Amino acid sequence: MAIKQFNIRIYGLFALDGKILVTDEFRLGIYMTKFPGGALEFGEGTIGCLRREFREELDSEISDISHFYTTDFYQPTILLPSDMQLFNIYYRLTIARPYRFNTTEIKNDIPAIDGAQSFRWLKISGLRQDDFTFPIDKFIVEKIKSDFK
Repeated sequence: MAIKQFNIRIYGLFALDGKILVTDEFRLGIYMTKFPGGALEFGEGTIGCLRREFREELDSEISDISHFYTTDFYQPTILLPSDMQLFNIYYRLTIARPYRFNTTEIKNDIPAIDGAQSFRWLKISGLRQDDFTFPIDKFIVEKIKSDFK
């Protein structure tokens, strides 16, 4: 099938005390682990999308935003229609205190209900590709380990 559209996703990388924040979600009938963020909407810039997603998902304001990585290889979507090409854009950022989101130490500590979500901290030094669900997140694991000291 020919690629007919792009799917642009914007994600935030928040590190603190040698750990990075990830989200466990139940969507489209599966559990997934990824970084906080989501889909760019029409009429929205990438930073505006990132701010909106962090307000919606974490009830948090963000600052110190800097570009970290943009997909530089071909990646078709794997859960959505196969005629879409995926682009992920990742930003390093800081979340304003006090933190308004709760975290757990248990993977997928959520019910199997569409839209359920929880947050966890993972040690950066111990990150593994298998910690993540999607190919581009898996791809940047080593980059995160080397760039986040």
